[in-house]
Amino acid sequence: MSELPLWFIYLFTTLFGLVLGSFLNVLILRLPKILEASWKTQCCELLEQPAPADEKLGLAFPASHCPKCKAPIKPWQNIPVISYLLLKGRCANCQVRISPRYPIIELATALLSVAVVFYFGVTWQAAAVLIFTWALLTLTVIDFDTQLLPDNITLPLLWLGLLVNSFGLITDLPSALWGAVFGYLSLWSVFWVFKLLTGKEGMGYGDFKLLAALGAWMGWQMLPLIIILSSLVGAVIGVALIVIKGRDKNIPIPFGPYLAIAGWIAMLWGDEIVARYLQIAMVG
Repeated sequence: MSELPLWFIYLFTTLFGLVLGSFLNVLILRLPKILEASWKTQCCELLEQPAPADEKLGLAFPASHCPKCKAPIKPWQNIPVISYLLLKGRCANCQVRISPRYPIIELATALLSVAVVFYFGVTWQAAAVLIFTWALLTLTVIDFDTQLLPDNITLPLLWLGLLVNSFGLITDLPSALWGAVFGYLSLWSVFWVFKLLTGKEGMGYGDFKLLAALGAWMGWQMLPLIIILSSLVGAVIGVALIVIKGRDKNIPIPFGPYLAIAGWIAMLWGDEIVARYLQIAMVG
C-alpha cells in the first residue's frame, strides 16, 4: 500500500470520504429519530400503554426520499456533491430546496480524511484516527442539531480509544486509561459545582463521556489543551452565531461540537501546540 503513488492515495481517500460522508448524512439525520422512537416505546411499555404506531425507521429503511413529496431518490440522484450540483440544490420531482448541509458534510468528510492521511501517512495510526475523525464529525452535527451526544457513538469511541492504545498507536495504555477517568471526572465536577451554585445544569452527561473518549484516545496529558481549545473554539463560534445569525444569547449552545473540534485539532497538532507554548513560555 505504501508503494502506491501519493496522488492515488489522496484520490482514493477523497472519493471514499465523499461516499462515507453521504452515509454520515443518513446517520446524522436518522439516529436521533431512531433513539427517540425507542425511548417512546420504552416509556409506553413502562406505563403499560400501547406503543405509538410510528413508521419503522432504520439506517437502511425506508429508502432515501424527498421529505416533502416522498419521491424516492434514484441512485444517480444520490452521488455525493455531484448530484446536488446537477440538481441545482432542488428535488428532481417537486423542486423543493435541498439543504446545502448534505454536500458540505460530504466535502468535510473527504477533506478531513485527506488531512489525516496526509499527516499520519498510510499507517495503522491513520486508520484509527480516520474512525476517530468520522465519529467526531457525526457527533458534532448531531449535538448541534439536537443537543444530544448518543451513547451509541460516544461509548464505542471511548472503548476503541483504549483498544487502540493497548497497541500504543497514539499513547500508552496507562495514559489512555487515566485520560478516560480524568476526562469524565473533570466535566462531571464542573457540572455539579455549577449546579450547586446556580441550580441549573450547565452541560449534559454526553459531554462527560465525549471528553472521557478524547482522553482515552490521547491520554490525560492532552486534556488541559483540549479544554482550553474547546473554550476558544466555543467563544469564536458563539460570537459568530450571535453577530452573523443574531442568535439569542439566552439560547443554550451545545458544548459537544467545541469539544469535538478541539479534540481533532489536538489529535493532529496537539504536541506541536504544546511544544510551541512551552518554547514561548521559556523565552518569556
